[in-house]
Amino acid sequence: MNRINKLFLDRQKPVLSIYFCAGTPDPEATVDVVRTLELRGVDMVEIGIPFSDPLADGPVIQGASTQALRQGMTLSRLMGQLAGLRPAGVSIPVVLMGYLNPVLQYGFERFCRECKACGVDGVIIPDLPFDEYMRDFRPTAERYDLKFILLITPETSEARIRQIDAHTDSFLYMVSSASVTGAQKDFDEARHKYFRRIADMHLRSPRLIGFGISNRQTYETATRYADGVIVGSRFVTLLEAYGGDAGKAIDALHEALRHD
Repeated sequence: MNRINKLFLDRQKPVLSIYFCAGTPDPEATVDVVRTLELRGVDMVEIGIPFSDPLADGPVIQGASTQALRQGMTLSRLMGQLAGLRPAGVSIPVVLMGYLNPVLQYGFERFCRECKACGVDGVIIPDLPFDEYMRDFRPTAERYDLKFILLITPETSEARIRQIDAHTDSFLYMVSSASVTGAQKDFDEARHKYFRRIADMHLRSPRLIGFGISNRQTYETATRYADGVIVGSRFVTLLEAYGGDAGKAIDALHEALRHD
């Protein structure tokens, strides 16, 4: 069974998934960061593939991506690092998040094959349209048991949400806002209404809410309506603030999610 499916099957509490950008602050620390996050109780890790034009990301993650590229991080270099992921004892699900252009340049089947070899469980490509994924990419991904995580937003129609849900075999990435990534102090009534609308649809797939999770208020709201959260910008900021010390960064994030 894919590790992502097992996580949601076995979960006893809201899932906490953490995003960081490969190659920053320390270009050699990818596996160490993942291992530290697992030891500190994180359930799943999403590793960003640096890209020069990350359209869905806000200034924090854009800055991290730019820094990583300047420090020489590439998809090929990342794959080389990830080869040591499972030998290092990492057992939690690991997902790669990247944009379509670098993946196509790398070669889609090669990408899937190397993900499988490295123990990567899933992929998020936010600029890959659903219809194109179904037509051109899904058969290859399934051949390598690589789960594609699809996004829904407040603007996604009910018909399209149900279509995506019907063809998802991992979880739905429920984007809290139509804007880019970034920490928020709280969710407004429009977000609450969106979360309730999706919850009332009784979808078959588990859901994680991302974009804007940064403190106790946003965490508690998100976990009231979904199976867990994805935290990106807040952790990236903390990781930078603590000089790449993932242990201190995740401890500070846990504290923020409990008490902020």
